[in-house]
Amino acid sequence: MVDVLSKQRMINVSELPSEIPDFTSSYEPKDSLIKKWIINWILSAIAKKQIKENDILPKKSEISQYLGVSVGTVQNAIRYVEDEGYLTSKQKIGTMISNTSNPINTNSKSTSKRDKAIFAIKKAIIQKKCKIGKPIPSTRKMSEFLGISQNTARLAYEYLCSTGILESRQSRGNDSNWFLKVMPSISANELKMIESMSADTLVIKIAEDLKIILADNFQIGDKIPSHEELSKTLNVSIKTINDAVKLLNKEGIIITRRGRYGSILAQNPMSPVFEPLRENSIFAKAEDAAFYSYQKITNMLSDLINKEYSAGDKLPSMYDLSKKFDVSTNTIRKALISLEQDGYITFSRGRFGGTFIIEKPSESEKQQYQWISINPDYI
Repeated sequence: MVDVLSKQRMINVSELPSEIPDFTSSYEPKDSLIKKWIINWILSAIAKKQIKENDILPKKSEISQYLGVSVGTVQNAIRYVEDEGYLTSKQKIGTMISNTSNPINTNSKSTSKRDKAIFAIKKAIIQKKCKIGKPIPSTRKMSEFLGISQNTARLAYEYLCSTGILESRQSRGNDSNWFLKVMPSISANELKMIESMSADTLVIKIAEDLKIILADNFQIGDKIPSHEELSKTLNVSIKTINDAVKLLNKEGIIITRRGRYGSILAQNPMSPVFEPLRENSIFAKAEDAAFYSYQKITNMLSDLINKEYSAGDKLPSMYDLSKKFDVSTNTIRKALISLEQDGYITFSRGRFGGTFIIEKPSESEKQQYQWISINPDYI
């Protein structure tokens, strides 16, 4: 191993082609353009013996700076190149040039979230009988339909664009950004790959084990143990427990609440029929409850400013305020942005920066609560 590593060379970013992709005059996604650019460079540079197998690619941050794009865009592009077998990433080493004489067979990395999403999207397109030349659902709608993140859906869509199945027409905010060019097919290899996903299989198995534990030891309305306790009981990672609990949440077996409420058993896991409980519908969605939380903190911050500060004073850091009000820094940030938009505070950067008070909030203009963690349909 040491001998192999000693022969590896780090490619300098200056060795990359001076002619970079034209991002301004193409409708194709940046990461797809960069993917083609990298593959063309690898093939050309190997043919000219400028680089060789196992040479290490420059850092993603260096490539992103060289191309004038985000690190995330470069990371996506490199993932695409890895998919085609021209690169291989190894922990603590970097991204290496692969054996380009047979690239497709050199990359045997495990299936990613994006790969699963690609399979699910292709299946959805076939089942919904989408028409060629017509728009398909936006990444937001598809992510909601499949229960995946919007970013994962976007990466899958962009991959399908690179393979010619979809076409991207960039018109932000429009549901018709993505159009079907060719009806996808699902190969036997893809089916085999999906069926052999050990991570998913484990999550499903743990979800079934959780059903047995809950049915044997808990009553409807009981609070179930923490994810950490369950991970120790079932001898799996907390992430696996999180994913299994999400499955049970989708099935309506448990209800997950924020803060000290935790997860509550809502249905008998062994019951063949699940009917929504009153409590499963009366509470507002988590996003709505979060909105209420930051609005409440906005009012509490207003009270704090009125009682303890004057115009020109500097407020404590977001971290200190989050400790004071026992909420996340993200909730504090949203509350402060709300006060900034109302003209009561301002943010300043630099060594002597921070959050400064412009004027004290008016008591009469204090925000009225729009949510009280209750679904408005039941008010």
